[in-house]
Amino acid sequence: MGIFTRARDIIGSNVNSMLDRAENPEKLVKMMVREMEETLIEVKASCAGAMAAKRRIQRELDLVRTRAEEWEGKARLAVSKDCEDLAREALIERRRLNGRAAALEGELDQCDNLLEQYQTDIAQLEDKLEKVHEKERVLVQRHVHAQGKLRAQREIRRVDTSEALARFESFEHRLDRLEAEAELVNFARKPSLEDKFAALGGGDDAIENELEELRASVRKPAGG
Repeated sequence: MGIFTRARDIIGSNVNSMLDRAENPEKLVKMMVREMEETLIEVKASCAGAMAAKRRIQRELDLVRTRAEEWEGKARLAVSKDCEDLAREALIERRRLNGRAAALEGELDQCDNLLEQYQTDIAQLEDKLEKVHEKERVLVQRHVHAQGKLRAQREIRRVDTSEALARFESFEHRLDRLEAEAELVNFARKPSLEDKFAALGGGDDAIENELEELRASVRKPAGG
């Protein structure tokens, strides 16, 4: 495949569509970056070669034009010396050089067109490569995020299904049982003698006074 054909294929490619259809977008984008970089290097090398060729053609064209002018001068000199045969030969050489100059000018135009095409392709390839690099950065970030999320989900599932959770629940049940047993011990314990006397001394005086008044009114004889 020629360098221009490959460059045109890359420039005309729909990166988003290709990535959407790819089974492994990250791998595909790395391949695209590598191919674009290699193609860009080749296009720049070809462009440098075309620039060197243009300079070479320009130097030859300048030389041919100079020599054509020199042969025209010789033809004039021969005419001034009545050497028409020499003048005729000089004019023939000048015509040959002018023909060569015209051919070189055509080559120079072709070089200019080729250089313009190379420079356009280079600019478009660099723009395309920058976009693909951005896609690569986004994909890498998404991949890192997805890997982290996957590890977190796996850890959550591991904890949910592990014996650790069962051990926590068992320990919690044991605590509930111990607390219940402690409450039963306090509930079933009989009051001691000291507890009974403490209860006697801890009554409400106001209630006792009211009770005493009720007793007195009950004992009081009727009509008294």
